Amino acid sequence: MSDKIQKTEAEWRELLSPLAYKVTRKGGTERAFTHDDFPKTAGMFKCTCCGADLFDAETKFDSGTGWPSFFRPLSGDVIEERADNKLFMRRTEVVCANCDAHLGHVFPDGPEPTGLRYCLNGVALKFSAGD
Repeated sequence: MSDKIQKTEAEWRELLSPLAYKVTRKGGTERAFTHDDFPKTAGMFKCTCCGADLFDAETKFDSGTGWPSFFRPLSGDVIEERADNKLFMRRTEVVCANCDAHLGHVFPDGPEPTGLRYCLNGVALKFSAGD
């Protein structure tokens, strides 16, 4: 990706809902099973903050966790992974490579072909049908 999108805290607050701001800009987590499920049709999951294409709907699966889960991002350069040792756990945080929005975490317990589970906050994504 090119230069990262940068906005002030005030600009992000104006652009996002309070929950989307808390999750994407402050690293929060929405409660499991509280976000409406996305359609199970062809399309693209985009970053709520900047609109970057992140995950193809074909890679979404029901993990039973209460959060949208995917087994592969659109490409290796649309997300970044970072060590997350908060809450006395060792996890890998997933952020949008375009704007640093916190999306969720990735775990090594997903389905084939990758064996990965990108467990994301629904409020951090927006769905666009038919992309």
